[in-house]
Amino acid sequence: MNITEKTENNRDSQGRRIDYLRISVTDRCNLRCCYCMPKGIKLCEHSDILSFEEIESVVRAFSKEGIRRLKITGGEPLVRIGCPELIGRLKAIEGIEEVSITTNGVLLREKLPELKKAGVDGINISLDTLDREKYERIAGFDRLGEVLSAIDEAVASGIRTKINTAVMKGINTDEIKALAELAKDRDMDVRFIEMMPIGFGTDFDTADNEEILERLKAEYPTLSPDESRHGNGPAVYYRAEGFKGSIGFISAVSKKFCESCNRMRLTSTGVLKYCLCFEDGTDIKSILRREGLSESEKELLLREEFRKALEKKPKEHCFEDKNKISEKKEMFRIGG
Repeated sequence: MNITEKTENNRDSQGRRIDYLRISVTDRCNLRCCYCMPKGIKLCEHSDILSFEEIESVVRAFSKEGIRRLKITGGEPLVRIGCPELIGRLKAIEGIEEVSITTNGVLLREKLPELKKAGVDGINISLDTLDREKYERIAGFDRLGEVLSAIDEAVASGIRTKINTAVMKGINTDEIKALAELAKDRDMDVRFIEMMPIGFGTDFDTADNEEILERLKAEYPTLSPDESRHGNGPAVYYRAEGFKGSIGFISAVSKKFCESCNRMRLTSTGVLKYCLCFEDGTDIKSILRREGLSESEKELLLREEFRKALEKKPKEHCFEDKNKISEKKEMFRIGG
């Protein structure tokens, strides 16, 4: 096959179709969450971060290898000037069907009109507690009111909205019902995510999502599987009578979903990661900044590296055995 042609042969060595790319646009954040970016960390130089033009080049090349859906992450992506504009530019690339964003919500109200204009397809908002004092302990700043207002405005905008809650034993497991009920009167999803043992996340004990599900079933006897499509990832959804939204569970630790993995990650410094669990990755930035290459030559090399990455993607992660995890970087350096 001539590699200048568009292809849908984007299957890895396990036969999984890889059509989803999570792109970190910055390692900066305006919060200091205890499990991600506590105080005292060292950030990258701006020159180490991929430019928007470089990100576009990567997406344009990868779209010809079957990437169809993108998630813009950070750090906190909205702290990077021009993030909504980037979303619009990425959506304009032939072959890209969906671009969504994950955010802590602090800047969301301010940026929501720009995001809607750019055509963002979905917004995931991180929220681990509804208690103001606890929020400040977890996130480092008292911004809960702004985030809750942003959630309501995002739902009202008509953009698909989801809440992501990282569940930590002894910290927010007492708020499971209250957080789940955010989906009762709002047409959005609330997802409970088992804490993955990456970076500072290793310092926290995650709750088993199966236990959370059983607790919620006891509260809401009508809670039953929701088979409708909700997005790109591995969440399993349930819906209860009287709820406008659904409740989801992402159980990376207790229930592996590697057999259906459809993603890779591009870090803000230009490393294409095959799996969150392992340090392995391909240096994409070196191709983008190699002198003497035309844009078409760079594109061919990027496409070649993507196909090589498909073969390198491991069969499964090993979060259940921390001793086998080779990735030692913090999540904000990898991309949420």
